[in-house]
Amino acid sequence: MSNKIKIDRVGLYGQKILIRWDDSHECTFGAKEIRISCQCAQCVEEWSKRQLLDPATVPSDLTAEDYLFVGKYAIQFLWSDAHYTGIFPFDVLRAMCRCARK
Repeated sequence: MSNKIKIDRVGLYGQKILIRWDDSHECTFGAKEIRISCQCAQCVEEWSKRQLLDPATVPSDLTAEDYLFVGKYAIQFLWSDAHYTGIFPFDVLRAMCRCARK
């Protein structure tokens, strides 16, 4: 993957994220779906991999206010719940796609 992907916030109030990959494949995710999959140290215990984030505490109206590319391998979303530390590798996001073609 390269960072020639495009990201758009779509849906009611931008609560969905559309990723257009450099091979023309498109995946749509709910913002909350991506947020609760965050693997940062604030959300997942480093050694045990125990989930620290309670999904029920993530607002249902969560949005991605902005995003940053991290090198050529990941995206960092800036969430409306003020969580900014998670990095989402492209391959992880692509694997999360529910389409038959990943």
